Order: sequence, then C-alpha cells, then structure tokens
Amino acid sequence: MTGRQRERRHRRAGAAVVAAGLLAGAGLGAAGCSGGDAVAGDSRGGDAVGTLRKAADRLIGAGSSRARTSMEMAAGGTRVTIRGTGVYDYRKRMGQLKVLLPQDPAGVAERRPITELLAPGALFMKNRGAGVPADKWVRVDTRTLSDGNLVTGGATDPFTAAEVLLGTRTATYVGRTEVAGTEVRHYRGTAHLGDAARRATDGNKGPLKAAAGGFATADVPFEAYLDDEGRIRKVRHRFSFLNGQQKRPVAVASTTLLYDFGASVRVRLPRTEDIYAGKIAEE
Repeated sequence: MTGRQRERRHRRAGAAVVAAGLLAGAGLGAAGCSGGDAVAGDSRGGDAVGTLRKAADRLIGAGSSRARTSMEMAAGGTRVTIRGTGVYDYRKRMGQLKVLLPQDPAGVAERRPITELLAPGALFMKNRGAGVPADKWVRVDTRTLSDGNLVTGGATDPFTAAEVLLGTRTATYVGRTEVAGTEVRHYRGTAHLGDAARRATDGNKGPLKAAAGGFATADVPFEAYLDDEGRIRKVRHRFSFLNGQQKRPVAVASTTLLYDFGASVRVRLPRTEDIYAGKIAEE
C-alpha cells in the first residue's frame, strides 16, 4: 500500500467516525431482537442481574462524579478512538465533557477538544468545527436521535450508560479485580435496550426506546465493574448500528470510567444568542 493510499484510508476512517459519532443519528436503522431473562451468579456475586439493574440508582445516591470516556470504532480497516474527560451530576442529569477527536488524518493539524454539555433532552457542543464559528454552540435535540444519543456525541452520557443496565437479561459474576486502584466486582452480560427503556427514568425512556429500534440489534453486550457500594466504576458497552448506506453493521465500543464521587459539578447552559443557527458543513 502506498503512502497516498494509506492517507486516503485514514481520511475515510476519520470522516466515518466523525459522521457516526457526531451528529449522524439519522442514519441508524433496523429493529432489535429479544430474549428471555436469566440470572447467573454465585455466593460472592449474588444476584448478578438484580445488582446490575440497581447500579443507576446507586449513582443517584452518590450525587456526582468525575468521568472518563472512550469510544472506539472500526472503519475502513482502521480503528479510531474518541476520548473525553469531565464531570457529571446524576441527580440533575447534567454534565460537561471535553471530547478529543483523533488527530487530523493528514497529520498536519491537531483537532481542538470539543466541549460538550449534557442535559435532559439536549446535547450542546462547542468547537464543533464544520463551519460553526468557534464562539458558538451547536444544540442537538437528543430526543430525535435514532441512537438515543448513545454514540452521537462521541461519548455516552454516563447516566444513560448506567440505565442501559436496567435492561440486563443475562449476567455472570466474573470475580473481583481492581479498577484505578479500587477493588471492584466484575460482571459480564447482555442488556436489551427495549427492557431498559421500560424501566428507565422519564428522561431516558424515549432515547432508549429510539435506540432499541435504531440500532442493528437491541441486544447490548457489556462488561461492568461495581464497587462494594454498588456504584459503577467502569462499564463497557458494545453497540452495533447501520450508518448511512453501509450494508454491514458498524461496531462501536463505548467505555465509561467513573471516579471521585461527590465532585463539584457546575454546568451553565448556553444562552439562546450563543447557539449556532446556520448550516453545518459536511466533514
């Protein structure tokens, strides 16, 4: 493969992940599948399914935390990763992330981090690029997204990630391990987005229901790591969706790491005059 071919390949991968991970919810399609409930646990892990379904409530009890996110996508034979860091308030369902896109495919310019504000029913992005002025915000109505905003922003909303576990149908307690210096219980299982939507809080019912019909499958394999208080320290979901005209499902792995519970969270939403109303260019 020549240097020019490699560059074109990386450009296609970079464009694909931006299109799929940022403002490309309209291309998702195909209905999901279903299955029966099952529980797998032992004397150490207890009722694995029941424990995982309570994880979102444990976060509300904790109030807030810091978060790190990563979203990996395989496109054009190249794997790319979007990373984010920030804070989240589980009671107000509001958070702020700095999301870093992969380096410019040509390697000549470093992308500026995108600031994302997460709020019930809305996603705000600054430094979005694509013709948007640097001092303006882009607002996305997450209630209209076919993926329920699980991948659109390049990061899964931490509370939504937790509420996906409300749809846990099968789960196995793997054993104890450590995440970022904290002892945790490791679980592996599969959640169904339709089940999660039925059990979710009001703010997530609609988005999760949309994702159940919008992804290539409503079944979401996951790995979850809970501390001894039942709070999620790390969760990794594997989503599968159809993007645009692609015939084969695109696999996305979304990982959320939570720490420093009780951290201060201050999120100020943009004023109306600071929100961009123009057309967003294609990347």
